[in-house]
Amino acid sequence: MTLTEKIKEAIRTIPDFPEVGIQYKDISTLFLKPELINEIIIESVDLLQPYNVEVIAGIESRGFLLGAAIAAKMQVPFVMVRKAGKLPAKTYQETYHLEYGTATIEMHCDAISSGKRVVLFDDVLATGGTLVAASNLIKKAGSIPVVACLIAELEFLNGRQILENAEIGVISIVKY
Repeated sequence: MTLTEKIKEAIRTIPDFPEVGIQYKDISTLFLKPELINEIIIESVDLLQPYNVEVIAGIESRGFLLGAAIAAKMQVPFVMVRKAGKLPAKTYQETYHLEYGTATIEMHCDAISSGKRVVLFDDVLATGGTLVAASNLIKKAGSIPVVACLIAELEFLNGRQILENAEIGVISIVKY
């Protein structure tokens, strides 16, 4: 069985969550299989090798789960991108639009020095809004968001196109 098949088998779909009509891809079930998590980390590291990665920025909260492990494996710093109000020191902020309103994410101003090549890591690419906002935080720090790395991509929501329009490459292991 391929890694993609193993991941698809392990991710459960929850119908009508968080609202009617949505087929939520729940990655929490991946973490019940440590050997699969290890395979995902190894595959992600392999896929990121050509990008000369200097920093990995994980998106709250599920991007923290594997992003930090991948950064450790690659021996590069890991930076947290969090919801507003969660970080204690001075932050860069970026507000972006959601389907029903707006949200704000933050990153410590001193987390990334200027000129670094940064990977954005998250669990699932849906519409791309959060990743574009995180990319803008990286740019505010004077660094370069080179690629978004994801476990899964929901192709029908066209998030890849949004990221590519923002000049951010996309790596996803699984596509739905």
